[in-house]
Amino acid sequence: MDKEPSKIADSVYEFPKKGEMNVPLRVYATQKILDEIEPDAFKQGMNVASLPGIVKASIMLPDAHFGYGFPIGGVAAFDLEKGVVSPGGVGFDINCGVRLISTDLTYQELKPKLREITARLFEAIPAGVGSKSRLRVTDTELRTVLTEGAKWAVDNGYGMLEDLEHIEENGRMQGAQPDKCSHKAFERGRPQLGTLGSGNHFLEIQKVEQVFDEATAKTLGIKEGNITVMLHCGSRGFGHQVASDYIRVMEEASAKYGIKLVDRQLACAPINSKEAKDYMGAMFCAVNYAFANRQTITHWVREAFSKVFGEIKMPLIYDVCHNIAKFEEHEVNGGKKTLCVHRKGATRSFGPGRKEIPAAYRSIGQPVIIPGDMGTASYLLLGTKKAEQETFGSTCHGAGRIMSRTQATTDFGGLQIKKMLEAKGQVIFATTPKVLAEEAPDAYKDIDEVIDSVVTAGLSKKVARMVPLGVSKG
Repeated sequence: MDKEPSKIADSVYEFPKKGEMNVPLRVYATQKILDEIEPDAFKQGMNVASLPGIVKASIMLPDAHFGYGFPIGGVAAFDLEKGVVSPGGVGFDINCGVRLISTDLTYQELKPKLREITARLFEAIPAGVGSKSRLRVTDTELRTVLTEGAKWAVDNGYGMLEDLEHIEENGRMQGAQPDKCSHKAFERGRPQLGTLGSGNHFLEIQKVEQVFDEATAKTLGIKEGNITVMLHCGSRGFGHQVASDYIRVMEEASAKYGIKLVDRQLACAPINSKEAKDYMGAMFCAVNYAFANRQTITHWVREAFSKVFGEIKMPLIYDVCHNIAKFEEHEVNGGKKTLCVHRKGATRSFGPGRKEIPAAYRSIGQPVIIPGDMGTASYLLLGTKKAEQETFGSTCHGAGRIMSRTQATTDFGGLQIKKMLEAKGQVIFATTPKVLAEEAPDAYKDIDEVIDSVVTAGLSKKVARMVPLGVSKG
């Protein structure tokens, strides 16, 4: 970078417009986190600022790091008439997301059976690269999954009707068009529905270590010392194939519509073009696939707990998307306007009163679930009105990497990581030692510092901090 950003508020920095940029680049981070973001990620954020029709600013959150075209941990909103849709602004793991399930179990009740329940979860939910599901769906059934999302799962006995009320978009994105998805996407998606996947995807038993807001925690069903379960996964091979297919389409579309790209990975098409509409129809299918995926896994989690602990209550607190583009109403220049908001490695963070928030939470704001890494902690936050004003209602989505997976496997041994974590009292199950090395705690930023960044900037409020006890990874 040839110029340092200017500090414009607590935990808010800005790179001014220059060159091809149509808007500035705004970064939400403490100084410590800002210093950890690699220069190439800032460059990507500036590249995003050059896209047609982008509104207000290209935004990077404290977990930002280098990605495909757009930085991971980035947000960009586009005007419907002048703007574009870019698959790089959503990512390959469409609707990679996270959900949090509460229980009425205490740590003392769980502790003697921690290894047993973690083993049961690892056995019950297929994990790893290419893992195949316990489910067997036909192409016809898969088409229904792609349009119905989590509703398909509940209708088929995987969960409860009230679950749908506590999922972003109620677990079903309108406008999904299965006909816009390739045969290869169907082939990849059919055997993987109901699987955890690999990489940073996980299933984690946690203890609520600290509650910061008792009244809000009570509304959300969280109690200090109790056990929660966190699930992080997405649309598996189906979403990856949709992204791959449409990146090729968008490369041709960019040339067709005369869009000048400073980076070909920003390939895009005008929002009202056929190519953009086709992509959105296919992308929404992948969003719904991911909702159904997390819903079926939730059902098996509940089954496993009931076998070990008997009938216990395990309500879904909330489920949020990370990688998605959708149409939302936001205030721009003093007036309300519908925009196409791309969130890539970013979480929706709406404040109180928004109609998109479940009725039970509307008075307090949207629950925001931020997973850390298996060696530290995760957080339950609330969205804010300031996030709506500053970042189109967005906040961070996790800790964010500071080390590539390749570098992590060079620096760490998987068995060494397992030994270290189990010395802290955790129970760890993974398909291979390599994935533990890739996901080593030191490969990620300090989650507490990341959370401090968004809290100081006013993008979210802290509700509770959870620490890992039992971990299942692909």
